[in-house]
Amino acid sequence: MSPWNKQPVVANNAPKAIGPYSMAVKAGPFLFISGQLGLDPATGDLVSGGIAAETRQALSNLKAILEAAGSSLEAVVKTTVFLRDMGEFSTMNQVYNEFFVQNPPARSAIQAAALPRGAAVEIEAIALLPDESL
Repeated sequence: MSPWNKQPVVANNAPKAIGPYSMAVKAGPFLFISGQLGLDPATGDLVSGGIAAETRQALSNLKAILEAAGSSLEAVVKTTVFLRDMGEFSTMNQVYNEFFVQNPPARSAIQAAALPRGAAVEIEAIALLPDESL
């Protein structure tokens, strides 16, 4: 048995990991969520519609993982947004604001040279877990 208190999380209504990593990991009072692309959970394909549609789907995937772990968007304390093109920041930000309306988490946003599957955006998060889910 491992001396470390960490537990992988799997959400059935979010896309499966596309590599050798966990979708999310519970560790102590925190949930660490791997970067989410705008992948349709049913097909595993990127949604069509550009940065707005991909951002909306990535955040929906993130929300599904949070809920599977017993957490919520309100418990997110930090996100990192990776953009293919920083020129699309404003459009991403408008959609992001739909999900984080009040008390938004701390955030970093950077332009990446390339993202998996040619995606326009990838979003990772750190959230708090309620005491009863530990």
